[in-house]
Amino acid sequence: MFIIGFISEPLLYLCFSILMGSLILRIVPSTHRPDFNVQKRILMAATAGIAILSFIPVLQVILYLYQDVGFAKTFILVLFTFEVGKSWIFTYLISNVLFIYIIWFDYRKRSLYAYIGLAITFLLILALGWSSHASSIQQLKGFIVHTIHFLAVTSWVGILIVVGWTSKNYSNWMKFLKWFTPFALLCFITTVVSGLSLMNVVIDYKDYTNSWMLPYGQSLLIKHLLIIPLIVYAFINSILIRKRIKNDDYFNPIPWIKVESLIIFLIFSATGVLGQQEPPHDIQQTLTASGLSKLFDLFYQGHIVHDSQLVIHLGINSLLLLALTLCFIGLTIAAYMKKAPILFGFMMSIFTVVSLYLSLITAIQ
Repeated sequence: MFIIGFISEPLLYLCFSILMGSLILRIVPSTHRPDFNVQKRILMAATAGIAILSFIPVLQVILYLYQDVGFAKTFILVLFTFEVGKSWIFTYLISNVLFIYIIWFDYRKRSLYAYIGLAITFLLILALGWSSHASSIQQLKGFIVHTIHFLAVTSWVGILIVVGWTSKNYSNWMKFLKWFTPFALLCFITTVVSGLSLMNVVIDYKDYTNSWMLPYGQSLLIKHLLIIPLIVYAFINSILIRKRIKNDDYFNPIPWIKVESLIIFLIFSATGVLGQQEPPHDIQQTLTASGLSKLFDLFYQGHIVHDSQLVIHLGINSLLLLALTLCFIGLTIAAYMKKAPILFGFMMSIFTVVSLYLSLITAIQ
């Protein structure tokens, strides 16, 4: 079930993002966005994906409990008494409503249809917030923060994915950037603030470094490190690209949007791994029960005891790796400036994450 959960979660985020991005862009005037075309069958598939993929956490609970009373009884018990089950029933019903709505009403014909589609999709986001881990710990606060976090992510990422992978041209790009850049910045800030609040539900800020010893902490660290190349590509696609477009009428910015969306999908994947790990509400207790992260144990050369407290101290090795990280960031930007192949820039982004990760691990004492 780990593999299924790992795959299903990023795909679930992708389904929501496709819906949000397509519907939001359709309510934007055609003069302020590139031409795009997400076919109804894609939106129908995304809606069906939400209904199916959101059932995976329910299935995981059922498979964990069914041996005591049988699968059928456990299935009914989880669906109608557990919050994760009740929220999935709501999700399934609303998904069916949205699926039928997409069949009957073509969102490409009238902006009103897109607004209604967004309202129904928002109900699905509310259901996801209801079933979230944060909501199970701090019911109202967790529900609100998770909903805001997910709404900001899928709105911003959805537009990037739709523009990057379904645009028929790059017309009106400057007008598109004029509104999308502040919108993306607002969503990014909202994502960071709400993300930190969600993290604090599971891990106290002072235990963040200590959590790196655990699989959950390693997944969280990698997710955070992936934000660095994401910021670099956001800088390229929102600031540097303006001058290029003004000076070169034939410059195509879409491939760079695609790379940024790939970085985001890696973040989704890290989140998927995160969702399959045991949240360390008590670092030492979780460490005793689950043991060290295999990834952490592979790279960390020190000795860990039961009550170890990790401290960051930048030595010569970690400083050299940090300098290498800055070089890779510079090479990512240089790849854009020198019109290098897109793959080269993407690989520099991956090397940025790897070198920064090693810099932090070698700095642990």
